Amino acid sequence: MQRRLIIFSCTLTLIGCTNHRIDEVLDSTSLSSTKAQTFVYECADGFRYVARIEADKAWVFLPDKTLALSPVSTADGRAYAMDNYSFLIQGDQASLASDQVEHTNCRNNHAKAIWEHAKLNGIDFRALGNEPGWYLEISKKTALKLVTDYGQRSYRFNASTIEADQHSRTTVYKASNADDRIAVTITGTSCQDSMSGETFSATVSVVLNGTSYSGCGRALH
Repeated sequence: MQRRLIIFSCTLTLIGCTNHRIDEVLDSTSLSSTKAQTFVYECADGFRYVARIEADKAWVFLPDKTLALSPVSTADGRAYAMDNYSFLIQGDQASLASDQVEHTNCRNNHAKAIWEHAKLNGIDFRALGNEPGWYLEISKKTALKLVTDYGQRSYRFNASTIEADQHSRTTVYKASNADDRIAVTITGTSCQDSMSGETFSATVSVVLNGTSYSGCGRALH
């Protein structure tokens, strides 16, 4: 069985990459800002869009274009505008309008927004599991972050070695620091989350200091 060390192309060569217009403006947004908010708005008319709210700008990602809107005064909520577009957030609802169309009664899908937020923050791959709840994020090609026990414990590894087996479509990350040791195995097979029923493109297993976690994940870039 042939194995080799690999350098990332997208996130995981073995399970493929995802494409989205958000990628086109990643370098223009404040990815390092922890105060930025990301929403996935689903509207009453079936329209769906991603919005990224920063201190001085609102990014709205549409199917055919990306809007960079500036704050404007409003009596209620938060309002943004650019050319003939206006974007208004009032509580848990939002509306997006232009000269041609208006999308109203748009509500945030929190579960999807978590993944879009991670993508806009530069995360390459994300995985999660249950009982107890945990999630894993891979960024900068080899940096690992594992959060366990429903957010109570966090582990960071600045760099990891990567080993891939093309035959089994498996990628293994191994890393350690002064206190902890981790091994992450990502396999390019379909995986269904045990709680939500959502289907993911990869099956993920994590071993942290001898404790095993299993779950599902997908590449974000």
